[in-house]
Amino acid sequence: MVNFKYIKAVLLLISCSVVLTGSNFADRVTAQPVNTPTVTVSAQSISPITIVSSPKNYLNQTVQMEAKFDKFSTLGLDYKPAFKSSEDYISFLIKRDDTQYDIPLSEMKLFLKRSEAEKHIDLKTNDEISIIGKVFSDALGDAWIEVEKLTLVKKAPEKDGVK
Repeated sequence: MVNFKYIKAVLLLISCSVVLTGSNFADRVTAQPVNTPTVTVSAQSISPITIVSSPKNYLNQTVQMEAKFDKFSTLGLDYKPAFKSSEDYISFLIKRDDTQYDIPLSEMKLFLKRSEAEKHIDLKTNDEISIIGKVFSDALGDAWIEVEKLTLVKKAPEKDGVK
């Protein structure tokens, strides 16, 4: 049955090429330069807690979030159902903003290419950041986001004698 479908597809391609070449189609087509507009990615501005409460709703969407940086991590790397290689990516955590306590938002897996992460190696806990990324998976009921852009918004105040 599979061989028949394959043969049928090949015959269809051959007949189409014969029709196109026999009708001088190529003589009537001229290449024209195309002015393609610059496409900017529009992102929904959403709180991280909203995303983790229903990650399936944001699957394959680009989102923008404001958050407080917690720390770089290896959380979620090399997990097969939502694979991001530890050779190419580093993950990081942000703080929960729905509590007065100091708790990381571990339900959100944020992945940054290592080459980009090296530019942000000086990030400290509680630095305010802006994140634009695409929700690429909802494995384990969590939001898995590939970060496209990470921006430092405001440095955290220094603690007594600690830089």
